[in-house]
Amino acid sequence: MRKIIHIDMDAFYASVEQRDNPEFKGKPLAVGYSGARGVVAAASYEARTYGVRSAMASKTALRKCPHLIFVMPRFDVYKSVSRQIMEIFREYTDLIEPLSLDEAFLDVTENYKNIASATQIAQEIKQKIKEKVGLTASAGVSFNKFLAKIASDYNKPDGLFVVKPKDAELFVEKLEIENFFGVGKVTAKRMHELGINTGFDLKQWSEDKLVYHFGKAGHSYYQNARAIDNRPVESFRIRKSVSSETTFDHDIDEYDELVPILDKLSKEVVDYVNKKAFKGRTVTLKLKYADFKIITRSKTLATFIDDYETLCKIGQELLHSVDLSPKIRLIGIGLKNNESEIDTLIDTQLSINFQEDN
Repeated sequence: MRKIIHIDMDAFYASVEQRDNPEFKGKPLAVGYSGARGVVAAASYEARTYGVRSAMASKTALRKCPHLIFVMPRFDVYKSVSRQIMEIFREYTDLIEPLSLDEAFLDVTENYKNIASATQIAQEIKQKIKEKVGLTASAGVSFNKFLAKIASDYNKPDGLFVVKPKDAELFVEKLEIENFFGVGKVTAKRMHELGINTGFDLKQWSEDKLVYHFGKAGHSYYQNARAIDNRPVESFRIRKSVSSETTFDHDIDEYDELVPILDKLSKEVVDYVNKKAFKGRTVTLKLKYADFKIITRSKTLATFIDDYETLCKIGQELLHSVDLSPKIRLIGIGLKNNESEIDTLIDTQLSINFQEDN
């Protein structure tokens, strides 16, 4: 049986800013842009008490908390701090799977310090992060990734929660469906409509019915409802997509204005593709309208795309296939692998470290 730890830094970006700027400590703070089109990238716990959340429009955040402090993001600093935290993890194991700059899975079934208790390792890691980095982290400990991920969110901030094998199924049965990893707002709403409100409700459904209603994700929901997750901690990650997008200062409804912006984003994507030896055949255009409706359009080629001209041409074709009414407030373009291609790419991707690009 595996021993898995999920470490999740507490309000990471905001906590770094409060650490580096003592005048911000104890005050509601948001990392992001405060302009009319700004979005909150991260919110301190003091800001969260007012209902401020990440991905919230800045103007909405300011309505909820008029004295909210905005600071510009410093991603180079966050990446540097993330590297420090990863070095602490490596004192115990090399089986580390970063999910982003501020969270990772660790498999400590076998570890460099021969510590039998995963809980003890989690406690030590939390203490070292606090001493060496000056930040707090929350940890979840269990025998699989699904349970460890949920557990890390249980006693935030600065929390530690353990789900033991004997308690696992009852723990999952009592979970609200929104707390299942991988169940977003749209899926949760659909589940509620079907009478699925808790893990216990989910457990009553057959695998076939879950797949019928939720596609291939239904297989995972069926397993997770029974506290089963056989995925290993992977110390490398295959990047499945690359994209670039931008939000405008004013809404646009002219193709001639959007094309040069799309071309610039395409160049950014191709630069990454060539730098990181990424391979993909599917181009996806993303548009967000003035009414916040989001649409995507995709096209898949028979060969991999790695040149600016091809990506631009397809991007423009997709753009001209959509209506620009109401006006556009965001445009993005991306390149992705099809799932069937992933296995053929492993040999070329193993040596690539994607952590800093998340």
